[in-house]
Parts: sequence; structure tokens; C-alpha cells
Amino acid sequence: MTQKDRPWLIRTYAGHSTAKASNALYRSNLEKGQTGLSVAFDLPTQTGYDSDHILARGEVGKVGVPVAHLGDMRALFQDIPLEQMNTSMTINATAPWLLALYIAVAEEQGADVTGLQGTVQNDLIKEYLSRGTYICPPAPSLKMIADVAEYCYTNVPKWNPMNVCSYHLQEAGATPEQELAFALATATAVLDELKPRVPAEDFPVLVGRISFFVNAGIRFVTEMCKMRAFVDLWDEICATRYGVEDSKYRRFRYGVQVNSLGLTEQQPENNVYRILIEMLAVTLSKKARARAVQLPAWNEALGLPRPWDQQWSMRMQQILAFETDLLEFDDLFDGNPAVDAKVEELKAGARAELDNLDGMGGAIDAIDYMKAQLVQSNSDRLSRIEAGETVVVGVNKYTNSEPSPLMTEDGGIMTVDPATEADQIARLEEWRSSRDQAAVDAALAELRTAAATGENVMPASISAARAGVTTGEWAAQMRSVFGEYRGPTGVSASVSNKTEGLEDLRSAVDAVSDKLGRRLKFLVGKPGLDGHSNGAEQIAVRARDCGMDITYDGIRLTPEEIVTAALEQNAHVVGLSILSGSHVPLVEDLMERMRAADLGHIPVIVGGIIPDEDAKRLQGFGVARVYTPKDFELNTIMNDIVTLVDPKAVAAE
Repeated sequence: MTQKDRPWLIRTYAGHSTAKASNALYRSNLEKGQTGLSVAFDLPTQTGYDSDHILARGEVGKVGVPVAHLGDMRALFQDIPLEQMNTSMTINATAPWLLALYIAVAEEQGADVTGLQGTVQNDLIKEYLSRGTYICPPAPSLKMIADVAEYCYTNVPKWNPMNVCSYHLQEAGATPEQELAFALATATAVLDELKPRVPAEDFPVLVGRISFFVNAGIRFVTEMCKMRAFVDLWDEICATRYGVEDSKYRRFRYGVQVNSLGLTEQQPENNVYRILIEMLAVTLSKKARARAVQLPAWNEALGLPRPWDQQWSMRMQQILAFETDLLEFDDLFDGNPAVDAKVEELKAGARAELDNLDGMGGAIDAIDYMKAQLVQSNSDRLSRIEAGETVVVGVNKYTNSEPSPLMTEDGGIMTVDPATEADQIARLEEWRSSRDQAAVDAALAELRTAAATGENVMPASISAARAGVTTGEWAAQMRSVFGEYRGPTGVSASVSNKTEGLEDLRSAVDAVSDKLGRRLKFLVGKPGLDGHSNGAEQIAVRARDCGMDITYDGIRLTPEEIVTAALEQNAHVVGLSILSGSHVPLVEDLMERMRAADLGHIPVIVGGIIPDEDAKRLQGFGVARVYTPKDFELNTIMNDIVTLVDPKAVAAE
């Protein structure tokens, strides 16, 4: 037995409604024993829009906190001394900007900026593959990632300038080998971009500041072995590819949030056990133990967790760290033949995939390939669940259930007051009217020049933060110089024959298409800023495999654009996917536009994390069907679509 280790950083991923409300939540969590902050930003902030932009409608404060300017950032960290804090900010496309705001607030607090500790995620490659909060094309995005890293290593040396994020890769269906390879390929793409920017003697220090943010799923032995494989492969890459000799700069440093993909709406109390088991994968092995852990709450498949739900997840970490004897022992798995064999198997698979990606030119050039691989892997995963090959308790086995006493009169989740958006917009307008516009214009001109001439955008961003520039204004300069990007959808691969029941569905689609006089046309759309495209992609893939004529143009569309597409393409049915909680205003807007365009007869179906009361409201707007995570059988949804557009069935109704 050795000296007891220090516990990992204990965090909860939090932020909602307003900066003021989120600040109160942070201070409360810190008082309860949380040892670091993990900030969730709302989708307008993540995608570079101010709260009053058309695409921000319904999204303000829903999945995180809105931060539109320096005043919001001040309010977010009011009475929280940043000099003493370790703060993780889950931000990517606007990472240079949010870090600039954070630095500006720290300066106002009188902090020594060189001592600030924390992380910006700043991983754009996984945004193109899975999460969807990108703004600019890959090449300029990679350049801005490197800008942050180059700036931090001299000015904020204790800050992690990038968290290579494999978390969302697993959420998008990645196998362990794909998660290893795609994440490591992302890291090498960034380091290859950084290497020419700094003196050779300083490069190992930059390598040592790259951190990772990973996922741990329910197959916890495999996941633990995956983490040990990450440690070995990263050490190998640092030593052989980059010639880093000092082992302290080759350490694999990572934070983790365990799997949200496997949380179930059915029997949600079972999620407590899933979260605990998944946490063991990243804590049991000392060699591959996480530096920071944040856990989802048991009810995240239902909606926004309440403070008590987050506290329960935090207590889970504290019990493991402080009540058990885990931290008193060396690695429990060294020399275990089963573990060693699995680790070597994962490393071999990841190396083969890394060689494949290198042959394509690296991660930036292989984005379309990686996206298609993730969509296919996720399709295979869902097919195994539908067929019962993969057991999910409460979903496809042991489905009889007593009512959960955890589901209280408020539905077991917290909801954001609809008035929050209007309040945020009013504060934004007040901020704009009270600032020195000449200073703002000068700062924006400086920022635009820096971007256009290839300078590091961080110094100009910090100047813009101090001048009162807004998130939307900062991002507009990046869009104007670098352009805007639409990522691949990954749904154009060949038709799959793996799923049971497809032949009957194909026959039904053929029969209805014959009655309609042309192939059944299904338009899949994602209105608003929600970039979680997994559900939409899987619906589109299954509908394509059933023989429907599919249009899916990816994420971030306005209701107006979707209605226009339905009109131009003469769609028979429209399917919407919204997982950000903005379903009510977006669907209401779309249904009004459908009727105004004389498309009220076209059935609209909606999928997302939608409480029962909201589902009734959507049906009141005229929505034909509402699907939530409990509706995991995609073939049932396909049958519903056929029925909705079958002329005979419609006539019978």
C-alpha cells in the first residue's frame, strides 16, 4: 500500500437560464464540495450568435448559460475568485472569444493571469463529426485552435488550450477503436499545426498542455482498457512522432463525463447504477485515472436536471473518493493477462485506423470518411438493440416497471422560464446602447485585420472583449474572413441489409409510392441551433434503407428554410429532430409557416427530449406524431410514416 492519492477534480457540468442564475448554482455547488467548475454554454453562444439572432429563437439559456459580452461573463463569475478556481469551459468554435472574456474578467478581479488554471475544449474536428457547433471551415478552425494554444503557453501557461474531445464521438456511435483513433488523429493534426509556430525547445511544453475529454460507457472493463490504451498510445505518439523525451510532457491527461447515450427515459432510476459503473472505468485503474470527473444526472434523458439531481451525482464521486480505500493502492490491473490482452487488441485496432487516416492526409482531410464511419457504427448499435442482441434493461428487457417515486409533480426535471429569453435580449440591448461604439468599431476592425492577415486572433479578441464587443459580433468577423461551413451528414453510404424487417418495410414503401404516383418523399430537418444530429441521421438512414426518397441537409436550419424545402421538393412528410428543449417555439413557428404555404395537409412528425405536456402542445399545433428516446424501434417509426402518407389510410381517417 502506498501513500493515499489526491482525488480527482470533482465537477458538475452546469449552466442555464442566465449568467446570474448559473452563478448562484456554481456557488452552491462549490459550497457542497465541488472542487472545480465546468461551464455549459447555450447554443447561441456556442455557435457565435447573439441572443436576438433569428437562429437563437427558443434556444437562449436552454442547454447552457448565454454569454453575449463581458457583462455576462462578469455576472457568471461574480464572487468566484478565478485565481483560485480550475474552470473547464465546454466551448469550441467561439473558444478564443470565451477565453478572451474569461481573461478580461480575471484581470478586472485583479488576478495574476499567468496563474489561471482550467481548460477550453477548443476541439473543432469532433464538431464536424458529431456535435455540430462549428462556424468556419476546417482549415481556419484549426488555425484558431493553434492560436489559443500558442497564446496560452506564453501568457496563460497553466491553462489547457485544448481538450481533445472523444466524448461526443462515442455519443455518435464510435467503437472504442474509432474513439481512440479519431481523437488521437485530432491531437496530431493540432500539434502538426503548432510545431512550426514555436521554438523547437518549447514544443514539448505545448505537447504537455494538450489534454483530452473522454467518454466511458457501460462496458466498463472495455472502457477501462480503452483508457489504458489511450495512455500507451499517447506516450508512443509523443515519443516517436514528436521526439518528446521528458516523460512528464507525454502524460495522458484527461477529464471525463460518463456516457449520456446509454441513459434511458424508461425506468430512469436505473441510470444511477449506469453512471456509477461507468465512473469506475475511469477511476479504478491508477495508471489511467481521470484528472477530473463530471457525471450526468439520473434524469438527463428526461430534461434539465435540478440542483438536487446534480448534487446526487456529485455525492457519488465523493463517496468513491473519500469513503472507499480506492486511492490507497497502486494500479489494481497491472500484470492482469485479460486486461493486457484487451489493451493490446484496442491499440492494434486504433493503430490500423490511425494509419488509414494518415493515408488520407490526416484528420482534417478525413472528416467526411470519419463522419460516415460514425453514422454506420451508430446504425449497427441501434440495430443490435432493436434485435435484442444488446440488452438495455427497462428498454428491450425487463420492461415491467413500478411508477418511480423520483418523478415528482414537476415531472422530475427543471424547466427554463420562457421569459428568460426576452430578459436576456433586453439586457443585450441595454449593453449595446451603453457602450462606446467608437471603441467597439475600432476593436472589430483590429480583429478583422488580425484574422485576414493570419495573425494570432487572441490579443485582438481580448481587446474586443474589453471594448464591449458581443459574441455575435466577434463571430461575424470570423465568418466574414473565413466563411461558414456546413458539415457532412454521413447518410449517403450504401443501403444496409443488416436490420430485420426491412424487406416488409420496403414492400410497404413501394406499395404506397405506387399509390402516390412517385417515390415517397421524406424531408428530415433540424430547426434551430441543436447540433445533436445522431437521431436525425439514424432516422434518415433507416428511411433510406426502407426505400424512401430522403432529403436531409444537416443541422442549423430556420423553420422558413425547412418549409421552403418541403414546398420545392413536394415532400409527403416532414420529420423534425430537436433535442435542445426549444421544440415548442420552433415547431409552432414551422406549423404556422406550413399552413401559410398551403402545406397544412402534409404530416409533420417530431422527435426529441419532449415532456408529455409539451407533446400535447405540439399535437395541438397539428403535429401528427411525437417521438421521445423511449421510441427506440426505428421500424415502428417507419411504419408510422408509411401509414401517415398512405392515401387509403389517410382517407379512412
